[in-house]
Amino acid sequence: MMLRLLAACAALLLLAGCKPNSATAEPPPAVALNADAMGVFCGMNLMEHPGPKGQIITASRLDPFWFSSVRDTVAFTRMPEQPRDIRAIYVSDMARAPSWDAPGETNWIEARKAVFVIGSRRQGGMGAAEAVPFGDRAVADQFVASHGGRIVSFDEIPSDYVLGGEPPAAADEHDAASVRTN
Repeated sequence: MMLRLLAACAALLLLAGCKPNSATAEPPPAVALNADAMGVFCGMNLMEHPGPKGQIITASRLDPFWFSSVRDTVAFTRMPEQPRDIRAIYVSDMARAPSWDAPGETNWIEARKAVFVIGSRRQGGMGAAEAVPFGDRAVADQFVASHGGRIVSFDEIPSDYVLGGEPPAAADEHDAASVRTN
């Protein structure tokens, strides 16, 4: 009897070791931005908008959820009606982006490893205040010196900033290089 109990316990331990712990498992890799990427909230092609983008990979879906702005990406994670089985959150690393108008197709960074500039004079792809992500704090500091704002972590981004409570910087604060004219 004791031998059977020990064998059963050993089998359970082996089976428990087969299931990866979601808290420690490596996140799946980011997907390259492509012409099929359509924004979850706007339904528009991401490649038609300037500024940083986002993608969220969940366990229950093969393709990532795409976002035309980082603000929308963060908002998605704060909405209780959205999926909770998030495996990875990636945002454009603007420290490695070719430009604001061409934020890159493969320069993704895990959102929780990035720093974000909020409250700057730069607007996201949909014309709203943006949370601009950087993988390099020094480049984020340079961005703040040029465009204003403050640096925060992913968890420090205020919910009202991404859920619509905080407007973008005043129009008269924009410099000529940061104003879109379309």
